[in-house]
Amino acid sequence: MKTLVQCDFDGTLTERDTAFFLLDAFAQGDWRQLLQEYKEHKISVGQFNTQAFAMVKADKETLLKVVRGESKMRDGFQELVACCSKRGFRLVIVSNGLDFYIKAMLKEIDLENIEIHAAQTQFHPEGMNVQYIGPDGKQLNDGLKEAYTKLFLEQGYRVVYVGNGDSDVYPAKCAQYVFARGELLTYCQENNLACKPFDTLIDIVKELELL
Repeated sequence: MKTLVQCDFDGTLTERDTAFFLLDAFAQGDWRQLLQEYKEHKISVGQFNTQAFAMVKADKETLLKVVRGESKMRDGFQELVACCSKRGFRLVIVSNGLDFYIKAMLKEIDLENIEIHAAQTQFHPEGMNVQYIGPDGKQLNDGLKEAYTKLFLEQGYRVVYVGNGDSDVYPAKCAQYVFARGELLTYCQENNLACKPFDTLIDIVKELELL
């Protein structure tokens, strides 16, 4: 059976949430109030990112300079990529984060050819423009990760899901195997959703070798 490993990015493949770090550093407004509304399910992830990043007036290079200095991939990422390649597993990053810094961080470690689906970003002096485009080419306000998980399942893949946050719950419910940490792990444990906890990505590699 063909296998696909679907990974979240911020806080899963990285040590910290890059989007939140950038908002803390550059947003000209109370973006954390928007975050609270998102966590309370009053607004969608698309609405949150659209409104929050509109508060960021800095240019792309200014943001990337900070990303390069402050963001770090989680230990074991190179090994995860190598394992998927060796086993013939399709590795895909599907993230509510922003495409520009995900691509930049992967390029820094010579892994820019990994498949990515994330928020598309445009830079303007009056603020950033962020939008999510689903598998059908239409704009989404919510459910990007779930939409891609469903597509992969329809394509006949056995889906291994790797995530850490609240937005990873729905796609994790669809997947055949789940690796979790953070809020996703708590949800799985409290709701009897089968999963494997992980600290470094080496933990995942060891399990994938057994599939």
